[in-house]
Amino acid sequence: MKVVQAKHLAGYKILISFSDLTEQVVDFGPFLTDHSHPQYDKYKNPGHFKKFKIERGNIVWGKDWDLIFPVEQLHAGKIE
Repeated sequence: MKVVQAKHLAGYKILISFSDLTEQVVDFGPFLTDHSHPQYDKYKNPGHFKKFKIERGNIVWGKDWDLIFPVEQLHAGKIE
């Protein structure tokens, strides 16, 4: 299974479409507020957060994939 499309909704929520034709709204806000690693700080800024892209079947942030999550977690609608 892979991510085929993603659309920013509001705040830190993204509607993600998968290759199995399912969709899931994922709220990345709790992850960003609970994890204080400096690498993630810039993505707390909504302007940076919205600059995600789909590469190799996953949703990623940053040139070097600074932020990436397992597709299984995205599909379940909850990231850890």
